[in-house]
Amino acid sequence: MEKIVLDSIDRRLLACLQDDATLSIAEIALQINLSQTPCWKRIKRLEAAGVILKRVALVDREALGLGLIVIVSIRTNRHDEEWLEAFAKGAGALPEVLEFYRLSGETDYLLKVIVKDIAAYDRFYRRLIATAPLADVSSSFAMEQIKFTTALPVHAL
Repeated sequence: MEKIVLDSIDRRLLACLQDDATLSIAEIALQINLSQTPCWKRIKRLEAAGVILKRVALVDREALGLGLIVIVSIRTNRHDEEWLEAFAKGAGALPEVLEFYRLSGETDYLLKVIVKDIAAYDRFYRRLIATAPLADVSSSFAMEQIKFTTALPVHAL
């Protein structure tokens, strides 16, 4: 992957695609005030450079019956490579885990988990704790989702 510098047109293009990746090249070009061929070339350049990772459909989790968001904080007494590999592989393979972070501070790992309900979370929890020895698992259940976006703040660059 090449390292590229993003200009204001690239940022407008990225904002446009983050809002609706189904737009045609003609629609994108019109929105960012660029002709179609340079617009297409910029998109291809951003894809080749790894800035645009992929284009996906965002699905309404509640429409699928996945109404419970759980933030799971994990502490461990082990920090060796073997443990980390086993835990990352095991927890990362669980489809309910949408986000997975290794942190500094008192919490070692943080997971964002989406499940149907508490019973589904309990089933998930049992599979999670089987992945590797854990010192502490603390779960917080989201009462309300106030903001959700996948769009990065490209205009703040």
